[in-house]
Amino acid sequence: MNLTELNLELSGLSPREIVKRALNEHEYLAVSFSGAEDVVLVDMLSKLTDSPKVFTLDTGRLHPQTYAFIERVRNHYNIDIDVFYPQAEAVQTLVRDKGLFSFYQDGHEECCGIRKIEPLRRALSSLDAWITGQRRDQSPSTRSEVPQVQLDSSFKGRDEALYKYNPLANWSSKEVWDYIRLMEIPYNDLHQQGFVSIGCEPCTRPVLPGQHEREGRWWWEESTQKECGLHAGNLSAPSV
Repeated sequence: MNLTELNLELSGLSPREIVKRALNEHEYLAVSFSGAEDVVLVDMLSKLTDSPKVFTLDTGRLHPQTYAFIERVRNHYNIDIDVFYPQAEAVQTLVRDKGLFSFYQDGHEECCGIRKIEPLRRALSSLDAWITGQRRDQSPSTRSEVPQVQLDSSFKGRDEALYKYNPLANWSSKEVWDYIRLMEIPYNDLHQQGFVSIGCEPCTRPVLPGQHEREGRWWWEESTQKECGLHAGNLSAPSV
């Protein structure tokens, strides 16, 4: 698969057409689900196949509204959502040694590694490709060059190589919300309280008018490093 040629081709397609292309290309394919962008992709995928594969990560630190959101999506589409949890022993060791809020002192990487990265590694190990809700305008410093499709340099799939599709790369937040309202699909109630980018409860807060959406994540850290590791390859990508 020539990724340069494929990206040129996909750049002229709609997100739904990109999802359809990914579905036709890969037998073992799943949507990674957690936020507003992802439920748009779940909606598209569910209309293209009778057996959409969707997974989510439960870090054990999510907002109550996020758990309720996951259940609404499950029921709305009448689908199974595979939930991946962190390894209990690793969480227990971290909390015993450093407490519940060590990330405020030494950064979020260790906690995210245990609660997000390791479960994601397991989730992706049985796939050939995954679909994410990344948008280029989500984070100018780390996501500005996200392509429609790429080889995932951070994780391995069923046969080592793992493709990552980003059908909403060219969309704006407004386009995402226009779709949500038009199609009347579920969304997280926290969005009505000023939350835009929603992660774990201790690491997410609402943003003020005029603030970028990623400023509500890990606000105590350097503003150019707003990635938890799920898309770690973005940190080494050139920015504009």
